[in-house]
Amino acid sequence: MMRRARALGAIAAFAVLVAAADQDNPTCPAVPDWGPPAKMTLATAQRNGATVLLAEGKIDSSLPGRLRAAIEADERIGEIWIRSSGGDARAGNEAGKVVRSFPGMLTRVPAGWACFSACNFLFMGGDRRVIEPGGVFMVHMFTHTNQRDVIQETIAEGTGATAGLIGEIEQASAMLASDDNDFLIRMGVSRKLLTDVMYRQQAVKSDANRATRYCLTQDEVRRYNVMPDERTG
Repeated sequence: MMRRARALGAIAAFAVLVAAADQDNPTCPAVPDWGPPAKMTLATAQRNGATVLLAEGKIDSSLPGRLRAAIEADERIGEIWIRSSGGDARAGNEAGKVVRSFPGMLTRVPAGWACFSACNFLFMGGDRRVIEPGGVFMVHMFTHTNQRDVIQETIAEGTGATAGLIGEIEQASAMLASDDNDFLIRMGVSRKLLTDVMYRQQAVKSDANRATRYCLTQDEVRRYNVMPDERTG
């Protein structure tokens, strides 16, 4: 009887996990906790006896400057806890560089929190980096082609306008890819994170493949040095 109860309990737990997964993006939770949809807030808090900076919300162009000011305002800050659905890609890169300019700064994605898109680069700016078990490091391809409304309007204007827009998209995407590559090298993250993971995810859904997001496992965040493995250091 006890064995049967345990078996039923295991089945129920598995069913909960399956239900909680994103059907289109099975490596990721269906409802990621990436914080509020508003502009990222920066607030100090006490956690486990330490002063940390809570960075929560969407990344916009003002974040790099605000982030530097917040860290400089309190010399006790030694960690930045992050949850965000992303936002301005270039601002994410710049914010990551701001974090790296403070030696020893630790960035953390706590258990239950999610860091997606431009947030990845903010997080990777940490001199030390921790993704707790249950924390979500979610990636996708960085591109400008998700501006579908603009693309549709331009197509309606004719072939010449469409060709011009495609050229702009290709140039902007190439520049962003170059920036991403340079950033990973500077932050000590494996470039294979781009080639093996990020650039293999689609930017938009297709009939053949609806997955646009990928959540790294604890093994993968160590393999790509997103989270340096202190056990081998």
